[in-house]
Amino acid sequence: NGEEQETVAQSSGWGGLSDAFEPNKDSWHSEYTELKSLLTEEEYAAARSSTLTAFYTPPEVIDAMYTALRKMGVGAGTILEPSMGVGAFFGQSHSYLYEPNTRLFGVELDSLTGRIARQLYQKANIQITGFEKADLPDSFFDVAVGNVPFGDFKVLDRRYDKHHWLIHDYFFGKTIDKVRTGGIIAFITSSGTLDKASGNVRRYIAQRCELIGAVRLPSDTFRQSAGTEVTSDILFLQKRERMADRDEPWLHVGKTGDGVPINQYFAEHPEMVLGDMVMESGPFGPRSVCRPRPGQDLGAALHAA
Repeated sequence: NGEEQETVAQSSGWGGLSDAFEPNKDSWHSEYTELKSLLTEEEYAAARSSTLTAFYTPPEVIDAMYTALRKMGVGAGTILEPSMGVGAFFGQSHSYLYEPNTRLFGVELDSLTGRIARQLYQKANIQITGFEKADLPDSFFDVAVGNVPFGDFKVLDRRYDKHHWLIHDYFFGKTIDKVRTGGIIAFITSSGTLDKASGNVRRYIAQRCELIGAVRLPSDTFRQSAGTEVTSDILFLQKRERMADRDEPWLHVGKTGDGVPINQYFAEHPEMVLGDMVMESGPFGPRSVCRPRPGQDLGAALHAA
């Protein structure tokens, strides 16, 4: 019924709930016991592992991404979301991309989350499996959107194993093959995609896609949903007609005026950085962080960028 649909639509995946999977967290004990009793062992294991990667995307970020896509002339078409969670991007697509000819395709690894998504978007084609096992045609989709999972682990997919990509790089590499020539990829990814010292993955992407633009998000963007501070970027890419090997600024890492390492694209377009870049000590040594500006309205800042 309508009321149940609404409750289910508010689910944000397991990302902010990792404490509920810890048997020894006193304050979460009743939630832990309840989850264990409600889920099968397989569901529980899948849900627990997805707490690492399932970050719910705030509506104002999705809103700004769709507004940008519409300005690029993206209308009805086939849309792929390769790590969809319960489908926050699908939920907001209706108001921006012209219905009723839009066809939605989604992939979600976690079985419970995927079943919620199927319940919410009954006309969409949703596969509950890992992206590496999803059955999707090459050169087919007009747009790919989403918030790609990041983490220090690899997925096995014979077609791409030779690249030794970490999971977020894999999502870019495989998605490029799935969108058509001229198709657009609009992904949120960890700041490492643009800022890591090695340019190998950026070169791979740049040979196949043109960078239309990028926006760096302040580190508190996902704090409410994921309970964690993470610096991330929105990238807009357009698939090229043929491979090109050009040297472009965004393949390189430069520095801010204060000497913080940052992708050369952002060094040249500081207006696309929605915060102040600083070095902070992280769990693995110093790391660069995009510190939020006090009082900044994220939605307005995103639309301006």
